[in-house]
Amino acid sequence: MAGMELKVVRYEADGPVAVITLNRPERLNAWTGRMHTEYRWSLAQADADPAVRAIVVTGAGRGFCAGADSAALSGHVTKGGYDPGTPEDLPRPGFGVHPEFDHDFAYHFGLSKPVIAAVNGAAAGVGFVLACFCDLRFAAAGAKLTTAHGRLGLPAEFGLSWLLPRLVGLTRANDLLLSGRVMLAEEAAAIGLVNEVLPAERLMPRVLEYATEMASSMSPASLRATRQQVYSDLHSGVGAAVEEAQRLLELMTKEPDFREGVAALLEKRRPQFGIDH
Repeated sequence: MAGMELKVVRYEADGPVAVITLNRPERLNAWTGRMHTEYRWSLAQADADPAVRAIVVTGAGRGFCAGADSAALSGHVTKGGYDPGTPEDLPRPGFGVHPEFDHDFAYHFGLSKPVIAAVNGAAAGVGFVLACFCDLRFAAAGAKLTTAHGRLGLPAEFGLSWLLPRLVGLTRANDLLLSGRVMLAEEAAAIGLVNEVLPAERLMPRVLEYATEMASSMSPASLRATRQQVYSDLHSGVGAAVEEAQRLLELMTKEPDFREGVAALLEKRRPQFGIDH
């Protein structure tokens, strides 16, 4: 799939920030097997590109992702079961880091770069799942978010029953999972699910500003290691977390990024990571 033709996703890498745009605006970017395949391919491209240090995910038009495409849902009924509509040789971004991450959407946790969701409009069902699996979430004012699965007679999707309680707490997660009610971006920010709510026209400029600042001020090695710690530690105890932090400390203090970070601190300047000194 090295030369995949993108039909329902746009991929743009401009400097240190890659932008992945779900691109079926006439369908509010409803999710299909093709979109999942192209999304995974785009993530793999961004993660493998040494020039990219942060990834932004958003939707074209008025929606982020309105959930599974209705034609795909009808197809499941016709076939008498679930068909993901994806090829066998799916791209595998984030795989190979931790066994728990080698699954749909959990592969985000194995990536080496932060992923920021710019939720520009409705995020329902699998679109809500996608936003939750990103590291950070910024949303347009008034954007509607909902789990949606209950109205379709489905279970909580793609590990959301594990993830959402860890993002907002058990009681709030149960409210959203069991009621299926619509929550606005403002409430999502109040419960800690969304980092920041902005007017729609300010959303992408703010997210790109945030991502660019992160990419330019943070060591890529530190970002990679910290993400690995955060998501690995969610699957282990505090003792294992301390041991892994110590292992990484001993390893990373030998690396160029550490030397540059200390030099910049002493010289009272901005660090320049990834540049030979």
